[in-house]
Amino acid sequence: MKRILLLSTGLAAGLAVGVVSPEVTGAIRTFVAPQAAQGQAAPAGAGHGGEEHQEEGGLIELSSDQIEAAAIRTAAVGPGAIDRLVTVPATLGADQDRLVRVPARVTGTVAELRRRLGDQVAAGDVLAVIESREMAEAKADLLAAARQEALTRTTLERERRLWERRVSAEQDYLKARAEADEARVRLDLARQRLVALGLGEAEVSALLAAGNGAAAFLRRHEVRAPIAGRVIARRAETGAAVGAEAELFTIADLSQVWVELPVRPDDLIYVREGQEVTVTPPTGGDVSGRGRIAFVSPVVDQETGAARVVATLPNAEGHWRPGTFAVAVIAASGGEAEIVVPREAIQTIKGENVVFVRTERGFERREVVLGRGNERVSEVVFGLDPGDVVATANSFVLKAQLARGEAAHSHAH
Repeated sequence: MKRILLLSTGLAAGLAVGVVSPEVTGAIRTFVAPQAAQGQAAPAGAGHGGEEHQEEGGLIELSSDQIEAAAIRTAAVGPGAIDRLVTVPATLGADQDRLVRVPARVTGTVAELRRRLGDQVAAGDVLAVIESREMAEAKADLLAAARQEALTRTTLERERRLWERRVSAEQDYLKARAEADEARVRLDLARQRLVALGLGEAEVSALLAAGNGAAAFLRRHEVRAPIAGRVIARRAETGAAVGAEAELFTIADLSQVWVELPVRPDDLIYVREGQEVTVTPPTGGDVSGRGRIAFVSPVVDQETGAARVVATLPNAEGHWRPGTFAVAVIAASGGEAEIVVPREAIQTIKGENVVFVRTERGFERREVVLGRGNERVSEVVFGLDPGDVVATANSFVLKAQLARGEAAHSHAH
């Protein structure tokens, strides 16, 4: 009687699909009785306690401790979804809904630059200061309109009292009311002009409150960040003359990015807005992300032969950088199946697909017929019943053990 290691280095290289650790190699040992060497089956339970097992007719006897030591995981089979996985190359880009180009809005000279390239900014932060005659005129028009509106409002109130006392004619009162309405319209127009030039409502109100005291600041125009984000481009220089349409800064909120996916027409029929997308770097690694498709183009690009698909990807930790490449897998709907098993549970023996079903004494080899599938799961159309428990992780250990037992049996004969 002697002990033989279940998975020697040579056997693992020839039969095992994967790398077997020393712990797994030493976890299962087989006991071969003298009768087995002469072609006779070893009696059940022969050997040293629970460590012994035998393979006969596709049966592999293992104790619970041996199964746990070999890191063999099991799972019950049942119904599940068979998603079609569409794998495409991807390009990361800034979310166009969170990308803002900041123009000067007025003609003038850059007096100050408050933010540099790469700075993180909050909404409302001052990015630059421009000295502009256009802005000075617009602010002066607002102050003049405000004074005129106040004067006409006072005149209207006086004429109303005089008319109620029958001291003045109604015509004078109506004329004062028309002038007050006109002044109010001019004030609103002056206010809206400043808003269009980039001043916020709070700044306009502060200007009106300052009145004549704001004369020293009429020429100054503060360019502010419209959103929170990072400055990814700055095209302004201190002292440079700029026009109203000049783009001074570009700010991007990179807490979410876009994933550009060119999808071929034959895969496009499986792609829908709202589907989940798994994104990984082209070199692999531990970094991966999950996003959702936000847009599927209804047209196919004639040059690339693919349709543009855009997915949004959360990027709160800043792992994903616009401009880099990635690999995206779209989980497209493929329907339900009555019995689904993980791909790692399926092994190939002599050209047949098999799984190892858990029994009271270990595992039993079971030939199966496969149906639909993807990289993660496969449908079983024959060979298993719902509720059967099969080996998933490290099922190749069982394949190697079964092959070893069959080889020993053939040698004995």
